[in-house]
Amino acid sequence: MTTPAVAEQAARLPLRRQLGPRCAVGAARLLVKLPPARLHRVLGVLSKGARPVGYAEAARARRAVVSVSTRCAGLGCLQRSVATVLLCRAHGRWADWCTGFRTRPFGAHAWVEVDGRPVDEPGELSAFRTVLAVRLGPGGRV
Repeated sequence: MTTPAVAEQAARLPLRRQLGPRCAVGAARLLVKLPPARLHRVLGVLSKGARPVGYAEAARARRAVVSVSTRCAGLGCLQRSVATVLLCRAHGRWADWCTGFRTRPFGAHAWVEVDGRPVDEPGELSAFRTVLAVRLGPGGRV
């Protein structure tokens, strides 16, 4: 995955609020080693029974993930996006998880969306074609 090229900055979380994000980042580190189809299936199973997350809550989860992981703050968009949805899921919610690519210039990226809107993504994602996504359907169903 290739976007963004510069590490993001996020306010450091107090120690007592780092456990959840660190667990999500650790679990995501393992999950991103799975083949794409299996990762897609695992996230689909994890999303079952969740309620949709609001944009502000998803943005908070993303900032928390970025604040505890230098990899997620930099080029680790796949791990960052998986950790973000896992952290949302730990609170009973789900944000849409997406991966895709663009052709000119070629780039691959993974991100999180709420109501079709990318959550705190630097740069423009309209050139990216979504290849895999785990989205909640109407009424909070996958």
